[in-house]
Amino acid sequence: MTTKRAGLLDKYFYFFMSLLIAVIVVYGFSHTVDKALFHPDPPRPLLLYVHGAVFSTWVIFFIFQSALIRTHNVRIHRMTGWFGVALGVVIPILGVSIAFTMIPFDVHVLHATHAAPFILVPLFDMVEFTIPFALAIYWRKKPEFHRRLILMASCALTAAAFFRFPAQFHADTFFYAGVDLLILLGVVRDLIVDRRVHPVYRYGLPAFALAQSIVMYTLITTEPHWLKIANAIVG
Repeated sequence: MTTKRAGLLDKYFYFFMSLLIAVIVVYGFSHTVDKALFHPDPPRPLLLYVHGAVFSTWVIFFIFQSALIRTHNVRIHRMTGWFGVALGVVIPILGVSIAFTMIPFDVHVLHATHAAPFILVPLFDMVEFTIPFALAIYWRKKPEFHRRLILMASCALTAAAFFRFPAQFHADTFFYAGVDLLILLGVVRDLIVDRRVHPVYRYGLPAFALAQSIVMYTLITTEPHWLKIANAIVG
């Protein structure tokens, strides 16, 4: 029975994770999308709509690619993977651009006076996505590395969705815990199926957690050096 369960977990884990990430993104942004995109007052910059479309496409593409592997369409998976490469290159460029657009918008238009230091979060999220994504492309011919790295990159993009969860689910300063819990499911999968934790998780998850802690410490303590930099960026 244990072997059978491990077999099912091995077959369906990444497809299940792609669906779980989609559910988290939809649920998180459902609390803000109406006022921020559909009926904004005042109107939001056009770039925000482009950002939403591109990041949503990544989530859909992740499900599509996971389904191709699950149905053994490896050739199509590899062919369409180049679209994913192009999409993954656009994401950090767009993510940084939207940070430099929306944080000043929040400060100067919405008068969110304490928003400036928060620009660190979207900038860090793009770093947290880009590193595993780049490594996944580098190790694209090593499936055991590639799929775990793509999962970690996709999990990194859920930080914004977790931040938008209702307050009773988390404190505002602990939304990165949701990202790490998703990756931890990969660790659990490895322990059940492979009886060991793959190096991608063994080194990647602690690195994520450490970097996230530094980011949150900087924000919580209102680190003065970063505050000066953030205020200079926002203007």
